[in-house]
Amino acid sequence: MPYKKLSIDVKNRVGYILMGSGQRFNKLSVTMLKELKRAVAELCQHPEVVCMVITGYPGESFAVGADISQMAEFGPVDGFSFAELGQSLFDAIESCPKPVIGALNGITMGGGCDLALSCDLRVASDALLIAHPGAKLGIITGFCGTQKLPRLVRRNFAREIFMTSASYGAADALRMGLIDRFCPADEFWERVVSLAERIAAASPSALAMAKKAINTSEDCDLKTGCALEAASYAYLFATSAERGRMTDFLEGTKNVFGTENT
Repeated sequence: MPYKKLSIDVKNRVGYILMGSGQRFNKLSVTMLKELKRAVAELCQHPEVVCMVITGYPGESFAVGADISQMAEFGPVDGFSFAELGQSLFDAIESCPKPVIGALNGITMGGGCDLALSCDLRVASDALLIAHPGAKLGIITGFCGTQKLPRLVRRNFAREIFMTSASYGAADALRMGLIDRFCPADEFWERVVSLAERIAAASPSALAMAKKAINTSEDCDLKTGCALEAASYAYLFATSAERGRMTDFLEGTKNVFGTENT
C-alpha cells in the first residue's frame, strides 16, 4: 500500500523516512501517525537498513504536532485512543533494534517534539524552533512528553518548557539537552547523511545490543543493567560477523575505524 503522507528511501544502509503532507507544515494526524508506524516497522525489518532517519527535510517543519482540526472534535474516548496511537508509534521507534536519528530540519512543536524525543539521536538545523505549546490550547501532550522530558532535560527545564509554552532555537535546545547537535541550515542534510552513514557502517548486532542496554538503564538498577551488558557482550562473541570484523582488523584487510586499507 503506497504512503500518502510520507516517503521512504534506502541508500548506503540507511533508511530515510521523509515526512511531507504536501502542505507547509507536517501535522501528526491520525493518518500520519499510522503511516509513520508502518514505515518504522518496514525499515526495522528491511535487511539492508542498519540505521534510520526521520525528518521533514527539505520542508519548513519537522512536525508541528497533532492536527488541531481533528483534536477539536475529540471527546475523552477519542483523546485516549489518539494518545495510545502516538505512544505506540514512539514505543515502536524505541523498541526498534536499529539506531534512529531525528533530523529536525525546522519547526518542531508539541507532538513533533515528542516524536523527536523517541529518537536515539537528535540533530537539528539552526532553523529549529522547538516547543510544547499545549497549555495555550488548554491541553497537555498525550504522547509521554511529560514523562520523557524530565528524564532528558531535568524537571526544571521540563516545567519551563510546558508551563511557558515558549519556543526555543537550536542553541537553547542544545543547552537544555533537547538536541545533541546542530549545524547551519545549508549544511544540515549533508551532516545528517554523513552521521547516518557513519553509524550504518558499524555492526548491526553491536548497535542493537548497545541501544537495548542503554535504554534499559533508565528502568533498572545498576547491578541489573551491568548484568544485561555482560550478557550482551558475551552474545556478540557467538556471531561470525562480529568475529569477522575483528579478524579483518587484525589482519589489516580493513580499518574498522576509518576507510578500507588499500
